[in-house]
Amino acid sequence: MNFGLALLALAIEAGVGYPDALFRKIGHPATWMGAAIDALDRGLNRESDSFSRRRLNGAIALAALLLATVGIGALVARLALALPLGWIALAIVASSLLAQRSLHDHVAEVADALAISLEDGRAAVAKIVGRDVTALDEAGVARAAIESLAENFSDGVVAPALWLAVFGLPGALAYKAVNTADSMIGHKTARHRAFGWAAARCDDLMNVLPARAAAILLAIGALTLKGASPSGALAAARRDAARHVSPNAGWPEAAIAGGLGLKLGGPRAYGGKTVDAAVLGDGRRDANAQDIDRALALYRRSTVMLWFTLAIGALAARI
Repeated sequence: MNFGLALLALAIEAGVGYPDALFRKIGHPATWMGAAIDALDRGLNRESDSFSRRRLNGAIALAALLLATVGIGALVARLALALPLGWIALAIVASSLLAQRSLHDHVAEVADALAISLEDGRAAVAKIVGRDVTALDEAGVARAAIESLAENFSDGVVAPALWLAVFGLPGALAYKAVNTADSMIGHKTARHRAFGWAAARCDDLMNVLPARAAAILLAIGALTLKGASPSGALAAARRDAARHVSPNAGWPEAAIAGGLGLKLGGPRAYGGKTVDAAVLGDGRRDANAQDIDRALALYRRSTVMLWFTLAIGALAARI
């Protein structure tokens, strides 16, 4: 049943996304989790504690967050399934944990803005990446958008869909909680190097299979996109993924680079400091707005492949 639930949730999210009016009225599961993580951070991450104590407190905070989200997920699933056609209500709730529509829209905005001017492109890409954008040229803006698309295809679409398919709403909520915690406290800063260690490691583990699945889906999607290279996607992923600072993000980023004949990654700036990131792919470095559009076309096809995979899983589960 969970494979069908994940497929229906993807269809609902693709159709309506998460309405802005609903967000303004009640927020979003990620914002609720973010508020809880912030409270745990302020309450348990004390600078006066030792490194080991802060690391332990971070693990306790993550465990508490997971217990709460899994418990809530199980309760919501039980209540929803007690209703007539409750699986539809459950899918509607689960759709809030997926980001395929919003991801597409945000990246498409970068392509549209970059086609107008470089400054518009920088302003648009600044909304979806954490790097400094003021010095990016046209190619830098395009590469940043494509890299974000690839990474978030894994984190925001494939991973939550697979966790939903295998473990139901509690599993998808657990994934979302860990992923949100990693984005907030999983950085190697003075404040979070210890406290965010558990969140960062847990996020790495929970994304091992989804990240590799995302790379495969991008390669399969390239079969249906004129001029794209499925073999190039797989070759780049195998060759370059391990060079990425993240154990997982390199897989979809390298796959989309190889599939589209681009060279992504490389040096970038954060907070005024240059980071010498790995280069992914061996194609063109001079990406542009048209390359963002092609990346979105590949993303759409790869998302369809994900739907198809879940449909097969749903049918197999009924046999």
